[in-house]
Amino acid sequence: MVITITLLVLGGLTAAVAPRVLARGAWADREPVLALWMWQCVVAAVLLCCVLAMALSGAAGWGAVRGGLFAPAPAQVVDAYALHPDGDRLAAAMALLLACGGLWTAVALTREVRRARAQRRRRRAELLARSPLLPGEAARSAEPLVVLEDERADAWLLPGSPPRLVITTAALRRLNRRQLDAVLAHERGHARARHHWLQHCAGALASGFPGVPVFEAFRAQVHRLVELSADDMASRRFGRLTTALALVGLNEERGVFGCHEHGDVPRRVNRLLEPERRLAPARRLRLTAAVTLVPVVPLLVAFAPGLNALA
Repeated sequence: MVITITLLVLGGLTAAVAPRVLARGAWADREPVLALWMWQCVVAAVLLCCVLAMALSGAAGWGAVRGGLFAPAPAQVVDAYALHPDGDRLAAAMALLLACGGLWTAVALTREVRRARAQRRRRRAELLARSPLLPGEAARSAEPLVVLEDERADAWLLPGSPPRLVITTAALRRLNRRQLDAVLAHERGHARARHHWLQHCAGALASGFPGVPVFEAFRAQVHRLVELSADDMASRRFGRLTTALALVGLNEERGVFGCHEHGDVPRRVNRLLEPERRLAPARRLRLTAAVTLVPVVPLLVAFAPGLNALA
């Protein structure tokens, strides 16, 4: 039970403290891909704490679980965890509670995926209604780009198989060739990096466990960082100025500039026009190695007694 409680305390502290610590990192806007990886590692560590705590408390509560979990382990490893031979009711109750939490996580993720699929089907039907197939025209299963007649400049990615890039005629009139290419590179960057799956997972955790700071912050940061990452993908090919002008062209009629409620786009434009220097390669490598080790900590806590017994 000591290891189980340690894992739960570690997971709780990580969930409560990590958002505040990560929010202090001023380098996230300079390295959005690394920041995304850091958030994923932190969330993985929290979930891993819960899974390991569930497994160990289940082993402490029921002999059948213990037999399955420690079947390949030597006797001294089992003895190192000091599991009660008749089972522990408190550990069994804790295991059931954690199992319910895992089941609810699966339900929340399934609900999020079903909602996203329904929304995607609805948007594809709307797209087909606004841009119907002509008589004799083959299905658009392989068409990567759809142009819609619309007075508002806009462009977006419609995930699916295959993903569909949609752009309006107003955007074609407003943007020049390189700016259009930058917009399309931005959206293709989302598709290549599978950002929509990351957003689904973040949304499922935040909606399934409202009030948990790390999940709320994860959803907010993912939404922001994937846009910065896609901006960088576009700017590396077509330049920061071209990408910034494309953002302005798509959004200037929406009233987002000078409006504090929609400050993400102005901040993205300013970031492109006044770029900060990226972190040095050595520091990026150190940070990547450090954050990759974060999910390893719960594993070390869980396996420490067994490793000590084998030493």
